[in-house]
Amino acid sequence: MQAIRRLWTEESGQDVAEYAVMLAVILVIVIGTVRLIGTNANNVFSQVGSQMQN
Repeated sequence: MQAIRRLWTEESGQDVAEYAVMLAVILVIVIGTVRLIGTNANNVFSQVGSQMQN
């Protein structure tokens, strides 16, 4: 019974799970932002390059 109580009140496992979820969310946001900015930056550089040639 004491082992069950100890496991129920122990929070270190919950902390690890919370950090893993936060890390996953941050990675999804960063990857999405980089892909969006990368595509837009490529378009801008292409437009600037074509304008400089004209």
